[in-house]
Amino acid sequence: MNKSVKLISPVDGSVYLEREVLGRDSALEAASRARAAQPAWAGTPLHERIELVMRANQIIGQQTERMAQELAWQMGRPIRYGGEYGGFNERVTYMAEIAESALAPVDIEDSDSFKRQIKRLPHGVVLVVAPWNYPYMTAINTIAPALMTGNTVILKHAAQTLKVGEHLAEAFAGAGIPEDVFQNLVLDHETTAEMIGRRAVDFVNFTGSVDGGQAMEKAAAGTFIPVATELGGKDPGYVRADADLDKAVDTLMDGAMYNSGQCCCGIERIYVHESLYDDFVGKSVEWVNKGMKLGNPLDPDTTIGPMANVRFANEVRAQIAEAVEDGAVAHIETSAADDAGAYLTPQILTNVNHDMRVMRDESFGPVVGIMPVRDDEEAIALMNDCRFGLTASIWTSDASVAEQIGDRIETGTVFMNRCDYLDPALCWTGCKDTGRGAGLSVLGFHALTRPKSYHLRKS
Repeated sequence: MNKSVKLISPVDGSVYLEREVLGRDSALEAASRARAAQPAWAGTPLHERIELVMRANQIIGQQTERMAQELAWQMGRPIRYGGEYGGFNERVTYMAEIAESALAPVDIEDSDSFKRQIKRLPHGVVLVVAPWNYPYMTAINTIAPALMTGNTVILKHAAQTLKVGEHLAEAFAGAGIPEDVFQNLVLDHETTAEMIGRRAVDFVNFTGSVDGGQAMEKAAAGTFIPVATELGGKDPGYVRADADLDKAVDTLMDGAMYNSGQCCCGIERIYVHESLYDDFVGKSVEWVNKGMKLGNPLDPDTTIGPMANVRFANEVRAQIAEAVEDGAVAHIETSAADDAGAYLTPQILTNVNHDMRVMRDESFGPVVGIMPVRDDEEAIALMNDCRFGLTASIWTSDASVAEQIGDRIETGTVFMNRCDYLDPALCWTGCKDTGRGAGLSVLGFHALTRPKSYHLRKS
């Protein structure tokens, strides 16, 4: 009997769609087709590959209403935000603009005696295992540059956002990219692991949980297949005494609550200089009470929708309840729309500490703990007291101080006076349990290729 996966919509708990899982033999056959198609695709001139990817990007851009509606049904994001095409387009366009220079050979010598050069070659078949929380943008981070470099791509999208993989496959096919060059497959964990273990693919990019990243690395153990991982975070904000308080509140609260807090680089803990602490807390509570309307994501007035799955919401509820039991103060009254299921009231907690899971473990929901700090030293120590290291947000009027603090924070990206943003010109990376990926920027192209040296003696 064939296995299937059901996508349960957080909007109303209904089965939004059901798809059959590809069997092991069929999956390995798909990988073989991808491998067979790769040399011809790599032999296609770079500018033609870029044009085809940009054509697919254009197709997606013409279907943003579909994107917004399907995301609401699949993972609960309100339609008022219009989907993800803004960031999607920004990333694809930037990578297309830098592709030629990023992939250009490094010329060491071209004399009468020698030609010495380093070229960058595609790995071959790239497996992209994409998450549900930003399902278009996280997937395209790797898909676009992988295709541009001459790799073929197999996409395994999250069960919560299966429709996204199908939409992308339609767009790439519509753009004229051969069907074996980009394939969207519905796979279970066992088959995915076997594809990696059998070296049916040549590079793995995984975005998801720590447990998932560990499973990918275990599957690849001994194969020498590169595995890039981006495994989330517990990202801190630090508000110094010289910060613009109102801007800090507005941006950090948005960073904590947008997408129902389901952002790998969302703000999950905030440290505020003691001179600003009371005002910051008061303004933050007001911001949530006035600006957050929990409700059906298909309603244009809704600003915060349900979490993608009831079990995700229950984990956040458990962290909040444990913290309150241990002395934390919850500042937001339970919303009438909170159904004790996927619809979860956003929450601000004070009187918290690092013994509480809500300040230590990834919450991935609309809750943030706020603590006062005496100075930079205390803030740095608390920001580093974490097993994750994705981004950190520093609020100050002094850029040199922000950079000095940033140098001491164990994180992949340092923001000053902003947060929760991916700049495609900068490498998206992390440390500690966040993993060791290198997405976008010139380094993203380097990650999706291997160096090959040429030492040619002319005689």
